[in-house]
Amino acid sequence: MAERDPQIMLKTTETTPPVAAPVDAGAKRKRGFAILGGVVLAAGVVYGGYELLFAGRYVETDNAYVAAEIAPVTALAAGTVIKVAAIDTAAVKKGDVLLELDPADARIAVAEAEAAVAQALRRVNQTVATGTALDAQVSASEADIRRRQALVGVAAANLARARLDLTRREALVPGGAVSGEELSSARNAFAAAQGQLAVAEADLAQARASRGSAAGQSSANAALVGGTLPAENPDVLAAKARLERAKLDLARTVIRAPVDGIVTQRAVQVGQRVAPGAVLMTVVPLGDAHVDANFKESQLRRVTPGQPVELTSDLYGGGVVFHGRVVGFSGSTGSAQALIPAQNATGNWIKVVQRLPVRVALDPKELKAHPLRIGLSMTATIDTGAK
Repeated sequence: MAERDPQIMLKTTETTPPVAAPVDAGAKRKRGFAILGGVVLAAGVVYGGYELLFAGRYVETDNAYVAAEIAPVTALAAGTVIKVAAIDTAAVKKGDVLLELDPADARIAVAEAEAAVAQALRRVNQTVATGTALDAQVSASEADIRRRQALVGVAAANLARARLDLTRREALVPGGAVSGEELSSARNAFAAAQGQLAVAEADLAQARASRGSAAGQSSANAALVGGTLPAENPDVLAAKARLERAKLDLARTVIRAPVDGIVTQRAVQVGQRVAPGAVLMTVVPLGDAHVDANFKESQLRRVTPGQPVELTSDLYGGGVVFHGRVVGFSGSTGSAQALIPAQNATGNWIKVVQRLPVRVALDPKELKAHPLRIGLSMTATIDTGAK
């Protein structure tokens, strides 16, 4: 084997770099675990702070929808539609004319009711005049009674005189001082006096009966009109009430908007015959809209009426935030009021988290600036104030 050149070996030794000392692998592993532990600890602190300050304070749901107290427009009188002044999507104010019915029949009914009032007044005035005549008849009957009482007195006096004359003549018969003819005449005069007294008494009884009849008629007539003016008579008041109803039916031929809002669901056309109670259209009062937010039952532990709510709509996006207040809670969950409620008494029961509607009132100024529509989706976040 050939020997190496010492110079070459020296040069090679001088150009070779020194080998570094090996790094401790255990120290490197410890440093990595320390960094990982610090990150986990920081994340735990952040999560714990969030849970403490925010997670238990705010409850949120996207199961929320815009709602309002919709006002149905109904026909209050029967008639044929001659004009429709509002269409779907039209904005109307309270009192604006929405449609008109043919007023011809209603105007005739008003004219008939006015005639009935005049006729009732005339009957009452006639009854008052009849009462005056009956009062005069009663007075005349009383005067006739007094006259007949006098005639009865005269007949009684004549009977007494005839009886006395007959008695005297009968006393003179045994002595022959009275002839048979005179005695017969005295007896006839006595009988005639008796008949005249009976007639006078019968006439007096008839006069008294006539007075009683006239007094009864007068009392009955006074019961109809007594104590009230003709305009306040019940018959007149009833006729006036029918007149007011006829005028009301005439006024109801013009149908007006019950509230401010937007017309929707119009279901009437010109020429259509409508009946009382038929729904012709609806008016949605968007200025009084609210939100029905359906929260899970587990979210409502700290929710109470009056708490502030922030809401966003898919219509405007997150750039527009609505502010409201919790008004109250529904009396039942949606499933309890379903057409076919769940039968939880069966053996295959599975617990399902229920949702309870929470009513949220919105700020009218914000609604005016950014109008909403019924049924739009909302995201509601309630600040329960829990810390």
